[in-house]
Amino acid sequence: MYSVNAFRTLAFCAALIFSTLSAVPGFAQNKVVPQNQGQLKYSYAPVVKQTAPAVVNIFTAKTVRTSRYVPLFDDPFFRQFFGDNVQRAVPGPEKKVQNSLGSGVIIDADGLVVTNNHVLEGADEIKVVLHDRREFGAKVLGKDERTDIAVLKLDLKGEKLPFLRLSDSDQLEVGDLVLAIGNPFGVGQTVTSGIVSALARTAAGVSDLNSFIQTDAAINPGNSGGALVDVSGQLVGVNTAIFTKTGASHGIGFAIPANMVNRVVTSLVTSGNVVRPWLGAKGQGVTAEIADSLGMPRPYGVMITSVYDGGPAARGGLKVGDVLLSIDGKEVRDAQDLRFRIATLPVGGATRVGVMRQRGEVSLDIALEAPPEIPKRSETLLRGRHPFEGAVVGNLSPKLADELGLEHEKTGVIVLALDRKGSAARLGFERGDIVLKVNGVAVNSVHELLVMLRETASTWIIRIERGGRESNIVIR
Repeated sequence: MYSVNAFRTLAFCAALIFSTLSAVPGFAQNKVVPQNQGQLKYSYAPVVKQTAPAVVNIFTAKTVRTSRYVPLFDDPFFRQFFGDNVQRAVPGPEKKVQNSLGSGVIIDADGLVVTNNHVLEGADEIKVVLHDRREFGAKVLGKDERTDIAVLKLDLKGEKLPFLRLSDSDQLEVGDLVLAIGNPFGVGQTVTSGIVSALARTAAGVSDLNSFIQTDAAINPGNSGGALVDVSGQLVGVNTAIFTKTGASHGIGFAIPANMVNRVVTSLVTSGNVVRPWLGAKGQGVTAEIADSLGMPRPYGVMITSVYDGGPAARGGLKVGDVLLSIDGKEVRDAQDLRFRIATLPVGGATRVGVMRQRGEVSLDIALEAPPEIPKRSETLLRGRHPFEGAVVGNLSPKLADELGLEHEKTGVIVLALDRKGSAARLGFERGDIVLKVNGVAVNSVHELLVMLRETASTWIIRIERGGRESNIVIR
């Protein structure tokens, strides 16, 4: 028997579920509080039956080189002479097949599957297993490392499959009920429920472009690439990462919003790569202090700190000191949100931005253009008796910066690769270093760097930018 308090608690929970399920066809549209125990039997089962067949398991295999184990090194007599710390494995030509698993979502009846890029990383063989246990081979149509999205095409031979429609993830709200569907730990397809815990989250090391959906629906290893669906059965996100200290779910999972998924998938299917528009401006998020000084009712938006000469923002009238508040009517929270909003837009046409200027608001139309490769990258392998021997360098441009995940407005010379046996690698240079100055002289191009390196010097003081921080490398 239920106690009165227990019944009230269950009634409240059921009311919450029932009110949300009312949006699903077949459920009553009027929101009512359950009147008896029979009404507490409402279930997510209709949504699961609708969505689960479109979520697949992805099995990959890749060949890796391994070291050969030498049993002799474990022999006590041998260790009397060579010690306990001797390396017990030696490099060898042995190869081993490494298997991994993940999940994916069918988003088109012809067998188009979206998953995470990291699920397919290094895979030599890909097998997709459907909800009903049928297996298909798959071809990779494209990958986008920056958003961790990949697209597969199943070899169906004309068959049609159940699929999920992508929702407008901008309509999602904190507190909305969601289901996570995937294959955690390889136990088989599993459904977990929760709510949208937060929106516009960033997850360090996952992507510099995403504005993640955070959910407390249990997500574990193997769920990567699986579906996050709402109670109307639409795909609101693709599960991609978790915050964990043990490797298991702690109730903090992240999903790529459907709007970003849609943008990337469309580009990969049509062209095999993703070309994102660039704004041609950068700025900082509006803090409480900045908002107070500008007379803003609350802190949001991006204060523009620099505008790229001749870029879309400059031509559209955006100026240093402007506060960019919205894009196509959608509020911009901060600089990360600005990058996300721009990245979800297609190249071509224009976007309307709302700007606060001198305590008034104006609207500007800014062209959506691909970042140009100006100047040409001029990749050059540096040889000679100087600190950069063995480094491959190139001129930064908006296009190259986009490829490398840097701010489009970065300029100068960047280290693109290193010969591990060269001087540059031994002296501590790293891929991605931006060379700012050599012996106090600014470096603006590969040509200028080549001229500087022809001169001899007893001491080299090279100023670089690494990870957003500037430092000197001194060679004597």
